[in-house]
Amino acid sequence: MDIQKETQEKIAQLQMIEHSLNNFISQKQNFQSQVLEIENALNEMQNCKGKIYKITGNVMFESEKESLSKDLKEKKDLLDIRIKSLEKQETALEEKAKTLQSEVMEELDKHMKNGKSD
Repeated sequence: MDIQKETQEKIAQLQMIEHSLNNFISQKQNFQSQVLEIENALNEMQNCKGKIYKITGNVMFESEKESLSKDLKEKKDLLDIRIKSLEKQETALEEKAKTLQSEVMEELDKHMKNGKSD
């Protein structure tokens, strides 16, 4: 089966896109898990009547509730922006992959039809 070089390059591009999509999915899941942790921390802080502590590296510091809440909300907002950016990139790659996949399938179909008629 002799596949044209162009088709082979498209197949290689599809494999690279799949690899990139897997990386995006992994990063997105990591960010989503961080967002969930932040949301849980914010909920716990609302119910907390005592002192609040913040862990920085290997050290725990006493912190003011408002300051820590503000920091967590800012971090959550940043993570939400990163997630949206990844989703946009993911969608664009998926569209490119669909286009390439249909082109490859067409070319393979043509190749199969031409091979049968020989």
